Amino acid sequence: MQHIAIITVVYNNYDNLKDFFTSLDAQSDKGFHVYISDLSTKRKDIKLPDYATLLTGKNEGYAFGLNLGLEAASSNGFEKFVFINDDVILDKDFIKNAKRSIRKHPETLIGGKIYYAKGYEFHKNLYGKKDLGHVLWYAGGIMDWAHAYAKHRGVDEVDKGQYDSPGKTEFITGCLMAFDKGLIEKAGTMDDAYFLYYEDTDWNQQIIQKGGSLWYDPRLVIWHKNSQSTGGSGSAMHRRYQRKNIVKFGLRYAPLRTKFHLVKNFLLGR
Repeated sequence: MQHIAIITVVYNNYDNLKDFFTSLDAQSDKGFHVYISDLSTKRKDIKLPDYATLLTGKNEGYAFGLNLGLEAASSNGFEKFVFINDDVILDKDFIKNAKRSIRKHPETLIGGKIYYAKGYEFHKNLYGKKDLGHVLWYAGGIMDWAHAYAKHRGVDEVDKGQYDSPGKTEFITGCLMAFDKGLIEKAGTMDDAYFLYYEDTDWNQQIIQKGGSLWYDPRLVIWHKNSQSTGGSGSAMHRRYQRKNIVKFGLRYAPLRTKFHLVKNFLLGR
């Protein structure tokens, strides 16, 4: 059985791991191993299943933790990988479908269909009870180069099959990224200097510039508890790193007019 490495990062919030492991226990394809990079400043013992390996390090950011797991998995002979948040629940066929998608799309960064986990919807009052668990958080991405911003296609919509067609996309969120060894050899690894936020957007552009592709596969399904490791969407940490890193990203990749506005807005907002 061909195995795949599942790589995630833990930072202080260990409560998410129960649902994460429960969904992995239920996988229809058991050919996987999990690497957990624990970068917590308040570290606790983790009861690991047999299919998991714990790595530890200083808190040098999300991309650092992912690269730490990638290095360990690669050294153990893995050639297929998934970067994934720890605050997610995986569909029972996730591993099977991830392997299939990676085989079909070599040297490609692959994203999937991501729902809000029940109770974590951003606009909770907009949905009926039957809609919970079917509200989209991400179904492909669109780059807004006028603002150097990546938009989630379908966000806050109830899924009625409108995004069930696979295809090329402009942005893949770091919440879920599947890929093979060939992509790393072609495009390199994620830039851990971002520390938090925009490391995924930067890697997307790095891959495109090196001749790789971005692909949306709706068969890769997870449910996301949205920003639980950083205090939730809109938290002080969330806003601080978003504001700083959009400028860094924009100066690397955005059109000249956008670069000017990003720097101007950053300086005015100090």
